[in-house]
Amino acid sequence: MMQTAFLSRTISFLVLSTFCACTNVSKIKEPQPNMPDTWYRNAVIYNLEVSTFKDSDNDGMGDFNGLRNKLGYLADTLGIDVIWLAPFQPSPQRDDGYDIVDHFAIDPRLGSMAEFAGFIAEAKRRGLRVIMDAVLNHTSIEHPWYQAARSDSTSMYHTWYVWSDTKPKDWDKGMVFPGVQNATWTYDEVAAKYYFHRFYDFQPDLNYENPAVQRKALEILNHWLAAGLDGFRLDAVPFIIDIPRTGSENPEHLFSVLTAIRKTVEETNPQTLLLGEANVSATENIDYFGEDGERLNMMFNFFANQKLFFSLAEQDPEPLSKALEEFKEKPALCQWAFFLRNHDEIDLARLTKRQRQRVYDRFGPETNMQLYERGIRRRLAPMIDNPRLIRMAYSLLFSLPGTPVLRYGEEIGMGDDLTLQERLAVRTPMQWDSSRHGGFTQADEPFRNVINSGEYAYEHINVERQYTDSTSLLYFIRTLVKARKSHPEIGRGNWDIIPTSSNSIFAIRYYDEDKQLITVHNFSETSEQFTFDKSITDGFHIDTVLHNEQPNPNLEDNELEGYGFKWLQLVSNRE
Repeated sequence: MMQTAFLSRTISFLVLSTFCACTNVSKIKEPQPNMPDTWYRNAVIYNLEVSTFKDSDNDGMGDFNGLRNKLGYLADTLGIDVIWLAPFQPSPQRDDGYDIVDHFAIDPRLGSMAEFAGFIAEAKRRGLRVIMDAVLNHTSIEHPWYQAARSDSTSMYHTWYVWSDTKPKDWDKGMVFPGVQNATWTYDEVAAKYYFHRFYDFQPDLNYENPAVQRKALEILNHWLAAGLDGFRLDAVPFIIDIPRTGSENPEHLFSVLTAIRKTVEETNPQTLLLGEANVSATENIDYFGEDGERLNMMFNFFANQKLFFSLAEQDPEPLSKALEEFKEKPALCQWAFFLRNHDEIDLARLTKRQRQRVYDRFGPETNMQLYERGIRRRLAPMIDNPRLIRMAYSLLFSLPGTPVLRYGEEIGMGDDLTLQERLAVRTPMQWDSSRHGGFTQADEPFRNVINSGEYAYEHINVERQYTDSTSLLYFIRTLVKARKSHPEIGRGNWDIIPTSSNSIFAIRYYDEDKQLITVHNFSETSEQFTFDKSITDGFHIDTVLHNEQPNPNLEDNELEGYGFKWLQLVSNRE
């Protein structure tokens, strides 16, 4: 049986006043005043696709009624706070819904507007917030706007897209999907012009230099806020605001568009979340957050994600430590979102070639596991293939200085289907139980196969099987969610990476008013002893509030077994 995560035993640690010279981490800083609080600072976000979550009408595809019926699982069993929905608008489905033909409607296969409203109402009743992917950079080539634009150069919609009379010199630069995509400028036979598409050639980019396009984007966002959404994950933010005529690879950007978006959505709902997909450098972050936090209020930390996987591959936390320090500065009201997996490939483009190859060798050695000349298209469980390391990685995720984001199915360790095209490998239907099609649908055939063979088949990996098993990954993730909510200092406090006597140990301290928490993770597969500077623990006793299950009783209190971890509460001796 798994040892309970919330121990209350007091333990003591050896402390050193100096450290070995090889320790390469930041110096200890004095606590600073706590940060302003916002609702999203300590939320747990859960990402899903309606189509792959739960089918209610037995047509083989998930729908809003099916999702509504599973809200008890999300709110009560898992304890998450925010549901992030992938696109659910009408689409030809050439890019799994990211090629939209009507931004104001719902794909009828997923339900009606009334059923969407019923889902939103039930989510709110259960205390859940809902955000959606806002795909504003481009439309489907089948969108009525583009069809009007290509067929008539005098149409108002013609200037809604980006055109060139001649083939640009950089027609094959700045592609999002290298190895699959061949160009960013493609000739349209009907328009007799080249059109710009940052993504696939069936996804023409909208022209945000046109004020009419900006107004329409704001109208789209306000439409869904009025329908009950609490915010948006803005898809491909740098590409929404880039200016293609200034170059495909290093274009100029219209950051004023982000300011206008934030201002407009907050006029409708001051608590609106704008979570940006912006894989940018540390020096660019301020442009996306805004100097005073007046643009995006949250962004994914892609750089830390890439360095995390490199650290795991190397069994060395230093790359992650440096990444966190490099991206530490941000406006006070803004927040980082951290994740292990999402709906796309693990993007390793910001690693060096050698670093990327190291991650490939460790986590995606086969060619069909790799994608776009930069990433890995696998789910976490089969990729890591080590239960102890999986748990350590999730403990780390929930203890990083930001908001944790969890991908559906990761809480039970779902596998991937590498026979599917590109990123669909990690978008298979949710596995609820051991019945036919994993309880996802009672139709004869699902629209996309549930994983039904091997060790990750639904008969072996499913919610029902893990729900009552205290040693299961699901039980552990539930424990992590509770632990995170018990320690809001992680999301709203200040933090420092603190030195230890082992280069394999990653330790980070959080402080919020009178609360202090230290989380300690061993990146090595072998046991490691660790000690803190005595200034950190003087005047405190230390309670272990979370650790890996079944800790080795032969280890010392200041020793972590391979891939072990502990969350340590510092309690003043005066209390």
